[in-house]
Amino acid sequence: MVRDAAPERNYRITNNNAIDLHVGKRVRLRRTLLGLSQEQLGAELNVTFQQVQKYERGANRISASRLWDISQILDVPMGYFFEDMSESTMRSSPRRVASGVGMGAEGAEAVKDPMARRETLELVRAYYSIEAPAVRKRVADMVRAVAATLVET
Repeated sequence: MVRDAAPERNYRITNNNAIDLHVGKRVRLRRTLLGLSQEQLGAELNVTFQQVQKYERGANRISASRLWDISQILDVPMGYFFEDMSESTMRSSPRRVASGVGMGAEGAEAVKDPMARRETLELVRAYYSIEAPAVRKRVADMVRAVAATLVET
């Protein structure tokens, strides 16, 4: 009996899909803003910090039930993880990749997000640790002035 050849697999569907990367970045953003380490989040989820790293890098997909647990721990609604998603990221859903719907020449191109950088997260956390609103405003004004000066030169 002759069997049909195995269907060709599209590895872009499951390996580092742009949506998984986006969700992982949002987990990392919220975790860092709350001052939680990967170890602490892992302990709450009953997984290793390496597993949390894989979730945050998009190397491992986060199941719906695990994402629910993460949303409860990080005190955000489920929709938070999908906010600010670019059009190209939306087009890289596994369903669309498998069918070829909506895929342009750029494919599932990753967008560099300055909000996902550790430096940005640490700056935001430090900024909000300043309790006096007037001082926070002066710090923000100072940063804007420095940035404007650098752009002019």
